[in-house]
Amino acid sequence: MLSGLIKSMRPRQWPKNGFVFVALLFDRKLFDPASVIAVTEAFLLLCLMSSAVYLMNDLADVESDRQHPVKKNRPLASGQLDPRLAAVASVLFAGASLVAGYFLSPQLAVILLLYLLSQIAYTFKLKHVVLLDVLTIAAGFILRIAAGVAVIDVQRFSPWLYVFGGFLALFMALGKRRAEITLLGGEAGSHRAILEDYNLDLIDRLQSIVTTSSLVAYSLYTFLADGLPQNHAMMLTIPFVLYGIFRYLYLIHVRNEGGAPEEILLRDRPLQITLVLYGAMVFVALYLIN
Repeated sequence: MLSGLIKSMRPRQWPKNGFVFVALLFDRKLFDPASVIAVTEAFLLLCLMSSAVYLMNDLADVESDRQHPVKKNRPLASGQLDPRLAAVASVLFAGASLVAGYFLSPQLAVILLLYLLSQIAYTFKLKHVVLLDVLTIAAGFILRIAAGVAVIDVQRFSPWLYVFGGFLALFMALGKRRAEITLLGGEAGSHRAILEDYNLDLIDRLQSIVTTSSLVAYSLYTFLADGLPQNHAMMLTIPFVLYGIFRYLYLIHVRNEGGAPEEILLRDRPLQITLVLYGAMVFVALYLIN
């Protein structure tokens, strides 16, 4: 039962909450111990809150998950986890995250509450509304970035990063929808009703728009944001962002992957190398070049 609960908390998806470290990195506070501790605490609270949301989602989708070729193995769908325990854990996790978040920063508590409310709306309504489903997912990532901003004294953080983060999250959400349609084929609607309102042509067109918007938003950040090196060294990070997006497109269009972005990141070596090189270039540009 305990292993089923832990699995339902989906620790493999916690890296998504790494968006909370965006403000820490780009506001040049990696060497400020107080800021590092505060953002790490915010990350842990986001993991706790997201686990509460995952449990809530699984409880709401238990019947449809049993008809899914992969999701039927989830602890709740397979009967490994008692629904009553999952419900109690979900409430406790959400409550603990909100209370702890308030003591860390009242602003963080508000963001955690907004995240919870948006996910409740998504679980019971918005995931059945075409386009609003993926937009809600993207909004969750923007809130993760905002959580990092809320717990540190930001001085150089640019709103362009909210724009880029939102487009990037939307890009991955559309990729996940595409992977579901590809995997389930004509039975997609019976597993997730909203998939009946999508088709590959629409998703590909939307991804084209979002891909362009992501690259433009990030490029504008590198030479318009305040507080960046005057020699525009941040522009050197653009090729890594470009390759990372292109690599992801290759994986979902050629290899038919993309169902779980965190799984792709954990197993695709070129993406891992790109992320490391990107982080190194950002560090050089922001911390070593004046």
